[in-house]
Amino acid sequence: MEYVLIPALVALGIIIFFRMIKIVPEQEAYIIERFGEYQKALNAGPHVIIPVVQKVAYKHTLKEEVIDVPPQTCITKDNVQVEVDGILYLRVVDPYKASYGIENYRFATAQLAQTTMRSEIGKIELDKSFSERDKLNASIVQAVDEASDPWGIKVTRYEIRDITPSRTVQEAMEKQVRAEREKRAEILKSEGEKLARINKSMGEKQEAVNLSEGERQKRVNVSEGNANAIEVISEATANGIIEIAKAIQKPKGKSAVALRIAEQFITEFGHIIAEADTSVLPSDLANLKGVVQSLFAGMEKKGIVPGVPDKVKR
Repeated sequence: MEYVLIPALVALGIIIFFRMIKIVPEQEAYIIERFGEYQKALNAGPHVIIPVVQKVAYKHTLKEEVIDVPPQTCITKDNVQVEVDGILYLRVVDPYKASYGIENYRFATAQLAQTTMRSEIGKIELDKSFSERDKLNASIVQAVDEASDPWGIKVTRYEIRDITPSRTVQEAMEKQVRAEREKRAEILKSEGEKLARINKSMGEKQEAVNLSEGERQKRVNVSEGNANAIEVISEATANGIIEIAKAIQKPKGKSAVALRIAEQFITEFGHIIAEADTSVLPSDLANLKGVVQSLFAGMEKKGIVPGVPDKVKR
């Protein structure tokens, strides 16, 4: 009998020993009650508890938890019905409050997030609900965190996952977006045409200016060329006259001038006779000598030559 009792007592002792040892994992906390009354909270590591007298009443993870907030119907400030869902991030900071402050803190915080989200969505219009998600998330986090403080819960952040309007609202939004897109396209088209007309007119204006400048410069160049040509011709003519005057003063110079004038006269007179069908001439032109003498007499009167050459008179 003793041989049977001793192994049984040893086995019972081993079982009691292992039940007395409680190893708490990292980032977890155990709530210990003694005869149903809170005694202490066990952090990570090995601990010894007294069986029957003490027990682990609650086990909490201290890691950040993710709670999926179910979709719910909300009404915006402009009376548009939308369906909103989100994700809530929280963690336990006080295991005692999380155990005795509320029955189920996960369900309670999810419900609180839903009610707060409905309230915040009702403060803004539908068009702003998409662009002000960060503001909505911050407002929901602040409200839920303040309400869950007695539960030993810290709400770290909240993210709105989807904002889904009804089908009719989506169709209206698509029409509005299409109209805005067409409006912007028309505006861009008109702006482009306006710029094109402005650029074309500026180009034509610049072209006209360039043409006028070119024409003006051309006229200036032509006038300067003509002036230079006249100046050169006049200077050459003056030099020629000077040379002629010098040549006349030389011996027999006057005779040469008279002879040259007579030749030119006869040549031009011949051209006139050849080109005219009928000619009426003075009677004294029949005598060439009389013509030459008349020519030199006129030149002498005008002071062009000092006198008629002797050879012509003879």
